[in-house]
Amino acid sequence: MSVNPYKPHVLVLPEDDANKDLANGFHLEISRIRQMQVLPVAGGWTKVLDSFTHDHVREMDANLNRFMVLLIDFDGRHNRLDRAKALIPPHLKDRVFILGAWTEPEKLRSDLGLYEAIGKAMARDCREGTRRIWEHELLQHNAAEFDRLHNCVWPFLV
Repeated sequence: MSVNPYKPHVLVLPEDDANKDLANGFHLEISRIRQMQVLPVAGGWTKVLDSFTHDHVREMDANLNRFMVLLIDFDGRHNRLDRAKALIPPHLKDRVFILGAWTEPEKLRSDLGLYEAIGKAMARDCREGTRRIWEHELLQHNAAEFDRLHNCVWPFLV
């Protein structure tokens, strides 16, 4: 199902199937499902960034209601977030969020269960204003992005 482009909405661009399943779980927990869409898997974190810069920047310029989440694995690399943020045009920085597991989501699954259930727990944290799932060692590096996401996007998803 596609989003309603005339209302604020968020597109999620996942790196791989695990990230897509996390996003789908999150999507199942929101009440305004037409305000969020999980896009097809990009096939790697660099492909997420390429797709964003080549396909989505222009679309975001044309639609001020659009927000994006780039869902990538950080693979334990401290510079990955900075590298990704450097590709976001300054005028879009308030509408683009970069989130993901510190290493790979497979470790999250072994610690916390099925990806969809983890995604649902992420959404419940947003709804309840808590950080239970987000404080996991593989997600805690997302704290600043989580705060921005919660403040900017969550209000129109509930």
